[in-house]
Amino acid sequence: MARFRRKFCITLIALVLFLLIVTVVLKALTPEDSPFNSPLGGELPLDRKNEIQRESGKPDQTKMNNFPQTEKDVQLEAILRKFPPPNYYLHVFYYSWYGNPKFDGKYVHWDHPQLPHWDSKVAQGYPQGRHVPPDDIGANFYPSLGAYSSKDPSVIEAHMQQMRTAAIGVIAVSWYPPSMKDDNGDPTDDLVPLLMEVAHKYHIKVIFHIEPYSGRDEVNMFTNVKYIIDKYGEHPAFFKYRTNTGKLLPLFYVYDSYLMNVEQWAKLLKHTESNSIRDTPYDAIFIALLVEEKHKRDILTAGFDGLYTYFATNGFSYGSTQRNWDSIKAFCDDNNLIFIPSVGPGYIDTSIRPWNFQNTRNRINGKYYETSLSAALQARPDFISITSFNEWHEGTQIEMAIPKTSQTLYLDYLPNKPAIYLEITRKWAAIFGGERRKWLE
Repeated sequence: MARFRRKFCITLIALVLFLLIVTVVLKALTPEDSPFNSPLGGELPLDRKNEIQRESGKPDQTKMNNFPQTEKDVQLEAILRKFPPPNYYLHVFYYSWYGNPKFDGKYVHWDHPQLPHWDSKVAQGYPQGRHVPPDDIGANFYPSLGAYSSKDPSVIEAHMQQMRTAAIGVIAVSWYPPSMKDDNGDPTDDLVPLLMEVAHKYHIKVIFHIEPYSGRDEVNMFTNVKYIIDKYGEHPAFFKYRTNTGKLLPLFYVYDSYLMNVEQWAKLLKHTESNSIRDTPYDAIFIALLVEEKHKRDILTAGFDGLYTYFATNGFSYGSTQRNWDSIKAFCDDNNLIFIPSVGPGYIDTSIRPWNFQNTRNRINGKYYETSLSAALQARPDFISITSFNEWHEGTQIEMAIPKTSQTLYLDYLPNKPAIYLEITRKWAAIFGGERRKWLE
């Protein structure tokens, strides 16, 4: 009997020790102590996180702290779970230049003037003057959010949600240096911090689409790139791309890059130049605009890293003509350049250029957009850019639009619903992601 008690006690002690060890091990594996959640420096380095995001196509799930989640956080996470993962190889051009009296004291850009034709005789046959919002805006379609302000936080939130429903991973923000602006708007650089904060909530990345600001040259381009990287480069929403040489670099689109000559660009972009931006903390991937065929060789000679086509009008330029994309991609492959074709849902700008009907491209209930996306995929691009999320003046927006009854005649997306172009984008983002994986196999 004593022997039995001794065996029982030994067994009981062994069982207690086993349970204690299991408890300690499980505690060690809880999320609270995981290096991916620790606020004390245990996170993956930022560059590695970005690399993982691009490779997996999944949003950054890293927690920045261990504070209890608010009700808004919980609601946002529930919303994000319903969205497809963002495709960081799919970029969309975004414009933050709109204003209204509530947020800006006046209408900005919605009151865009009707531009006269360069031939004065032709110009006499078309209306001129400014649009008068909110019922009469400088666009052929009417936004579901009305004549909004780009500064309105609820508008930015709505835009990020729309883009996430479409699986868009990166927005290319139209950018002018601080205190500078386009011909019809106000400075917009001060809005970038809010855009980046809201984009980060939705796991969307931000890059800069540098506009042809007054006096742009190789010297102030260096200064402005330095400004952007110094001010925004450490933000978790700032897009960086790992090159095939292992460098993690920002990416900049440069609109109307051909306005500067090849020699000027070479001073900025060639490694051999003494004042080059290359191999400095401000090195980046610079993407030039391809308009004419001769620009291919200029872009290469200037030291750019790649090219994009921007225009949503098939046939408008050499670069935007879809039948040329295969040969452009071959040129890029032969010269180690990135190729980014730009696709769009259609084009119409007769609200601001009433004489420009020859460049109108009918949406054909989404068929034009799908044809453009198919042509881009056929060329096996490095990225695809979308013109645009909200360039309403030129009718290239995929943002939601609604039917509008007023003295001004507006087009709409009927018989489809307001989100039709977001849904098409979402479908092709998934197709693009699948094709990219096949190309890399």
